[in-house]
Amino acid sequence: MPEGDTIYRAAQTLHRALSSHIVVRFESVFPALMRVHDDSPMTGRTIEQVSSAGKHLLMRFSGGDILRTHMRMSGSWHIYRPGERWRRPHRDMRILVATQDFEAVGFSIPVAEFIKADRVGKHRELGRLGPDLLDEEFDAGEATRRLRSRADAPAADALLDQRVMAGIGNVYKCEVLFLCGVNPFAPVDGLGDRQVACLIETARNLLRANVSMGLAPMTTYTGLRRTTGRDDPRERLWVYGRAGLPCRKCGTRIQVKKHGPDARLTYWCSGCQE
Repeated sequence: MPEGDTIYRAAQTLHRALSSHIVVRFESVFPALMRVHDDSPMTGRTIEQVSSAGKHLLMRFSGGDILRTHMRMSGSWHIYRPGERWRRPHRDMRILVATQDFEAVGFSIPVAEFIKADRVGKHRELGRLGPDLLDEEFDAGEATRRLRSRADAPAADALLDQRVMAGIGNVYKCEVLFLCGVNPFAPVDGLGDRQVACLIETARNLLRANVSMGLAPMTTYTGLRRTTGRDDPRERLWVYGRAGLPCRKCGTRIQVKKHGPDARLTYWCSGCQE
């Protein structure tokens, strides 16, 4: 699943290409989107902004409508010049927003809806998001309060809760817990203040490091996310995806377990994360 850094980079790419330009074509396979378009066409409107909110991508049109998309596991946005051949088959297209200069194509996107700009704060998902880890005005104090409120939850589950902090996903969950030496299955109320502060600061630092590596490509970012700071692609992560391999710090074999409501894979080092 794309995490907050991926969506942030996608939003920045789409914003650079589309913002301040007029929509000349809008298509979607989603009947609900097309009903809105039929009643109040997107064509002729200006794309005012494309931004991210955690794992949600928000495309704001003049007239007060916002297109919210969520990628889940397989969705992505691509940008093409008019007439350029798509790198995905047309059957995977879910949404197309075109200006005179660019076509933004959403492929395999499972969640999409129009919402009114003045209703964002009351939206069932957006209104409950915790502080966005990539927001310049990130509120660490509020994140701490929300994390502490999940007292009985295992640390791994609490970090994935978008109501605690928005943007962190399964890869960062595992990497953050490792770097802070926190057992993924330890309850939040058993963590010390330094551990909680480490989880929040490390999560923010890792996401920020992975969106500040130069200009984003004209697709959602699917490159080699790094948490170790090493250039070798084989050494880019500490524990995620490394089950059975020796820990890069202590040599203990990395373990993996399906965990949480969605049975997400959790990777950890029993030597470093007691």
